Formats: sequence, structure tokens, C-alpha cells
Amino acid sequence: MIQQIISHTPLYVWALLAFLMYRGWLASKDRATSLLKVALIPLVMLGLAVSGIRGGGPLGQMVWAVWAVGAAVSGTLIWTLSTREVRVDRAAGTILQRGSWMPLGLMMAIFATKYSVAVLSAIQPELAHNLLFATAITLLYGVFNGLFLGRLARYTAAWMRQPATVAA
Repeated sequence: MIQQIISHTPLYVWALLAFLMYRGWLASKDRATSLLKVALIPLVMLGLAVSGIRGGGPLGQMVWAVWAVGAAVSGTLIWTLSTREVRVDRAAGTILQRGSWMPLGLMMAIFATKYSVAVLSAIQPELAHNLLFATAITLLYGVFNGLFLGRLARYTAAWMRQPATVAA
């Protein structure tokens, strides 16, 4: 059964997994990068999660409120509990990103959740109409996204606090 599921997985899914693993490995190392590159993975993960949320499911349009609650709670936790200093050099246009395995773990968790939901939905189509399943998955996507977005908000706030360079 598992071999059949894996063999029917489109190539782009494996390419996405490889890309996410590569970006997660990069995130494990200290590096200077631009704010745009810092935003790349949170935006990709947001797209992945939002693409898995259905407004026409058992939650109806409340799906967005459930997602927002998860995102707000975890984003707030990341904002308030993160203690690492964010170093910004606006003159060079860079942010020093401290290495962390958290982004890789989160990316793999989102990927595994999205993949598992797709497989479970194919095997048991009635899950698409289950209120508890839809609520749990939507909340989980919100939590994952909030962690990424909270981290991005910390970097963006540090960027904005740093005085802009003045041309001579």
C-alpha cells in the first residue's frame, strides 16, 4: 500500500521536498541574507498551508478564523519567547540569520501534514466532510504558519528599527 502511494506521488512533490530539505539545511547555518530571502520560506509555507485549506468544507468560511487563531497564538509565542538578538546591517542590506534546525523541522512537518492529508483524503474521502478532522488540520496549518510568520515579523521589526542608511 505504502509503495503504491509513493509510486503515485507526482515528481513535483519530490522536487518540493528536496527544495525544502535544502532550504532547511541552509537555515541550520549562520548566514547573512537579505530580508527578501528571509521571507521566502515563510511565504512558500503559507502558500502550501493555505492551498490545503478549503472554505467549502465542513467549517465553511470559519476555516479562516480557525487558521487565524492558530497562526496568532503561535506567532505571538514566537515573538514573545524568542530571545536571540536579530542583527541587521541595512547598509549592506543583510540580516544575520542564526542557524537553527527549527525551520527544517517545521517545513518537514508542514510537508508531512499536507502529504498525509492528501493520502488520507484519497483513501477515506469522507474525511473531507468531518468537522473534527477539518478543524484539527486547519488549526495545525495555522500554528505552523504562525511560527514562520512570527519569526519573519521579528526579523522585519529589527530591520525597521535599524536606521536606514543615508546617501552621502
